[in-house]
Amino acid sequence: MIRDASATTMSATAIPVSKLLTLLQGQSDRMVLDKTGFTGLFDVQLEFSQPAATSQPADSIAPSLFTAIQDIGLKLESARAPVEVLVIDSVHKPSEN
Repeated sequence: MIRDASATTMSATAIPVSKLLTLLQGQSDRMVLDKTGFTGLFDVQLEFSQPAATSQPADSIAPSLFTAIQDIGLKLESARAPVEVLVIDSVHKPSEN
């Protein structure tokens, strides 16, 4: 098997979908929301190339993150959805007592 030095490998054993989403969120430039309805635990092994913005060599043999996810039977779809946002209106130093 030919290994791709620029590839990222992600392995996990007996994790819920919520943990997989957390791992994917760290590799994606977008929010990842769970719409699967899966409740069990999963074993996952993904190998994928980093996005081109991180200077990935053009001859990389590893699939993109989106293709690697499809290879395990899941699909990342671009969509709009409401998300919670924390807004900080102002910040003040505490007074000395």
